[in-house]
Amino acid sequence: RYHGSRGFVFHRWRLYLIIPGMNLTAVDDGVRIIKASINYLVPGSFVNRRFVAPGEEMNTGTYEPCTVEIRDGYPVKERFNLDSHGFVLAEHHSRITDFFSKQQVDAIYPDEVVQVVMQLTGADRVAPLGWMVRTSGDLSKYQHQTVGYTHKGGVQPPAGEAHVDMTPGRAESMAGRIYADHFPDGKPYKRFIASSLWRIFSPAPPDWPLAVCEGGSVSNEEGTPNTMFIVDQLPDREAMLAEIPDEDKAMAADIFHFKPGHRWWYFPGMNRDEVLLFKFYDSDHSKAWRVPHTAFHDTSYPDAAIRESIEFRTVAYFL
Repeated sequence: RYHGSRGFVFHRWRLYLIIPGMNLTAVDDGVRIIKASINYLVPGSFVNRRFVAPGEEMNTGTYEPCTVEIRDGYPVKERFNLDSHGFVLAEHHSRITDFFSKQQVDAIYPDEVVQVVMQLTGADRVAPLGWMVRTSGDLSKYQHQTVGYTHKGGVQPPAGEAHVDMTPGRAESMAGRIYADHFPDGKPYKRFIASSLWRIFSPAPPDWPLAVCEGGSVSNEEGTPNTMFIVDQLPDREAMLAEIPDEDKAMAADIFHFKPGHRWWYFPGMNRDEVLLFKFYDSDHSKAWRVPHTAFHDTSYPDAAIRESIEFRTVAYFL
């Protein structure tokens, strides 16, 4: 152990940067590591649902913050690929000048995303599903009463629990329906990848960045369905917990219990000309086939900016 100048502490093979009032940060093999809290589902949480309304989202399940190590993968971004990690970082310049403009995003972004996903996955066809802007800033102007809310093309808060956007038991049937809708004359596909293309367009680093968990560090048996209900206005707690007919047929994500072996990464240095593609579900389970992810509060940067990002879901098909 050696105390160097400027607040650095050397300990064996790691270099620790000590900043008063902040979490301990380590540097290992060229990778900066922070300790932060990620919300995991508490064992025994028995009614797991997520209600989403304009500018608001709420879970009924019980979660607890767990302290984990999160590695800054940005300086070593070339290491990551879809097959071994389940996520990949790539460069892409978008023609969008204002990601808060629904008209502009709807007109330009779907075609851009399809081309990027096709290039990064090597798929033959890609079906665009929809997008969402997320911000850690003021959401009050987006929390308005509406009729027939669709949970697409809006502005929502970051999702703050470890999850994957679709549960495996419903992914296969969903992919089949989407393929039939988008490519009714297409020949049968052999494999599909459901994923999100994520881009941050606020300055780096963000206050509530996205963390992704290596697919290989999550066992196939993990995950609990969290059924999603799209509503015009969030109901009260009693209504959220009441019996809901045909709940097993509704959309559902997977949420996760804490496991020490989960290996988390984030990319605080990303800029608007970069995208992060990560898997919700890959029908080829011989590869990293899903990536739990979540927003978390990063206190290691005192000057962090309010997060503004856009995510776009697609299903890529291999013929």
